[in-house]
Amino acid sequence: MNPLHAVFYPSSIAIIGASKDPTKRGFRSIQKLLEDGFTGAIYPVNPKEAEILGLRAYASLADIPGPVDLALVCTPAKTLPDVIAQCGAKGVKGAVVLAGGFAEAGAEGKQLQEQMVDEAMRQGVRIIGPNTSGVFNTHASCNIVGFSNLKRGGIGLLSQSGNMALSLVTEAQANGHIGLSTYVGIGNEADVRFHEYLEYFRDDANTRVVIAYVEGLKDGRRFLDTLRRVAREKPVVIYKSGRTSAGRSSAQSHTGALAGDYAVSEGVLKQAGAILAHKSDEILSLAEALSLLEPMASRGVAVLADGGGHATIAADALTERGLNMAPLSESTRKELAAILPASAAVANPVDVAGGTDSNPAVFADCACILLADPAVDALLITGLYGGYGVRFSQTLTPIEVQASERIAKLHRESGKPVLVHSLYGSLYADLRPRPLALIRELGIPVYDSLELAVRCLQALAEFGEGQRRPASSGDARGARTRGFEKVLAACRREGRAVVLEPEARQALEEAGVQMPARAIVAASADEAVNAFNTLGGVPVAMKVVSADIIHKTDAGGVKLALADAAGVRNAFAEIIASSRRYGEAHLGRAPAIAGVLVTPMAAKGGIEVIIGVVRDPSYGPVLMFGLGGILVEVLKDVVFRSLPLTPDDARSMLEDIRASGILNGVRGAAPTDKDALVQLMLGISDLCTAFPEIAELDLNPVLAYPKGVGILDARILLEEAGAGAEAQRSGK
Repeated sequence: MNPLHAVFYPSSIAIIGASKDPTKRGFRSIQKLLEDGFTGAIYPVNPKEAEILGLRAYASLADIPGPVDLALVCTPAKTLPDVIAQCGAKGVKGAVVLAGGFAEAGAEGKQLQEQMVDEAMRQGVRIIGPNTSGVFNTHASCNIVGFSNLKRGGIGLLSQSGNMALSLVTEAQANGHIGLSTYVGIGNEADVRFHEYLEYFRDDANTRVVIAYVEGLKDGRRFLDTLRRVAREKPVVIYKSGRTSAGRSSAQSHTGALAGDYAVSEGVLKQAGAILAHKSDEILSLAEALSLLEPMASRGVAVLADGGGHATIAADALTERGLNMAPLSESTRKELAAILPASAAVANPVDVAGGTDSNPAVFADCACILLADPAVDALLITGLYGGYGVRFSQTLTPIEVQASERIAKLHRESGKPVLVHSLYGSLYADLRPRPLALIRELGIPVYDSLELAVRCLQALAEFGEGQRRPASSGDARGARTRGFEKVLAACRREGRAVVLEPEARQALEEAGVQMPARAIVAASADEAVNAFNTLGGVPVAMKVVSADIIHKTDAGGVKLALADAAGVRNAFAEIIASSRRYGEAHLGRAPAIAGVLVTPMAAKGGIEVIIGVVRDPSYGPVLMFGLGGILVEVLKDVVFRSLPLTPDDARSMLEDIRASGILNGVRGAAPTDKDALVQLMLGISDLCTAFPEIAELDLNPVLAYPKGVGILDARILLEEAGAGAEAQRSGK
């Protein structure tokens, strides 16, 4: 049994700081417990009162005659260390701490919070909060939040915002059919962390789907590891706020500059199996669909419409969401044609063309035919359904009621999701036409937004794909190579955080990355000319090698397409001179220059992409992929995944950028070598997983060719190593 089970299914509750004032939580919580029929013992604790709401009040926890599973603490923050000690002495399993004024309030509050948690650890008491709105469990009739008219159901709710929780509870009440299981106001996560609540919901038999409203995670890595396991068993719908975060202005690589909180969170949460809600008004609808319907076995959807407009809009929305219009078999089309007017469209989407106006039962007939087609994995009914009695004649309502019963039965028998979009779906549950109210009672969700219905189908497809995806523990580790160990030792010895490009190239090669061309470091103009000749006299690129100069182009430290010895000689001199001027201007001193790298020019063509790694403060190492080159920070067409990477993770990144079509070839161009890109990303993953000392890695640009890839620049920055490292990274 989950360790938190006794906390959320308590047999007895103590209200510490109970009150006779109806405006106080110490009163309202007792009132709600009584109203909701909590069957366990309720113990008000207040030394100044003899009874509250008809219940005997106790001067202290120690005076309570029976055991206490859960304590709701309504007293001020300063009392908490002592209160938690009393909870421990009484054997209380969990304490819900409402008070603010802890770590969120400054240094003194942080110290007080640490004292409280230390006491809780000594006493074996789990703390929810502090600074929490509370918890409820409808299946245990345990409501110490104060929400009214809670409906029992299968949706669990975690929220870092009390108002957001209230919004979702209110929306569920307006829906009339959606019930909740357990709610937890996360608060400061001083003790029980986000991932532990996820584990509780996974183990809770009364929870089918989890909603999480996330502002920030204290232990993002643990959360991802837990989410990866939980999301294979139960859908987890996450709304992550903070999508406009500006990222890290101090980062010195393109990858670091682009790694804003939301961009990273979106990638790694999706990778771990979360269903991401991008709009606050879709959160509950996604959870509802996932709680009622089976995951899709493929992305093939059939649309059944009673008008061409809705049929077309549905087809567009499905395609935009990455779902497929299921190709109907010839026999399916013939069966449809036999019961619909000659003007009906019997290819997908199916438009009944007035064939239901006088007999809505035809909807059920068509649904039966479509759900029997092997290519159809889900059915979307869109248009007037459920409102024919309102739109045309009340005599049609009983026919629609029977159609709803038949469609619900077909849904159960086929095991395929069925969703309804209706023009009459926006009405409150108690005002909806009976056919719509009935079909929802029978387990088929009804939406007033066609786009939202399609988004829910997409979520069902994503959850199904997540269940079928090979499991990944996220714990794999690459092998540390002797060569890069030597590079690290040299960096530490020299007090630098910048890995020189020749060293970076060596590290990549040892990690199994196929570097496209030989590179030679020249310490003088003569050595540069010799390198040019050694490389076969082909056009070369030349770049300064300096731990003080990270952005080589800005320093004038790059020269391209040098085709003769004289050009190479002049370029060497110009690179050294420009780099020295740049150092004096930006560092206040001459930069340390190890030489100039000479390498053959990359083959023409190819698509410029960027691959990089940063170490996110919450999620740990994450890899970025997207369109590269000089416009990368303008286009920002990048996606993120946490390391270590699996082949499926890498392939999904290629598909998730907005311009993924470019990789497939446009205007007659050959498609890029996606296998080579995947292998490159896996090699980078292995290297950065093996060496946590790597703070940032940047390959930009990488040229993706029809066969193979070309790495034009490699940059590796280490975690701070020695005095002056921060100055080196910031360019000061």
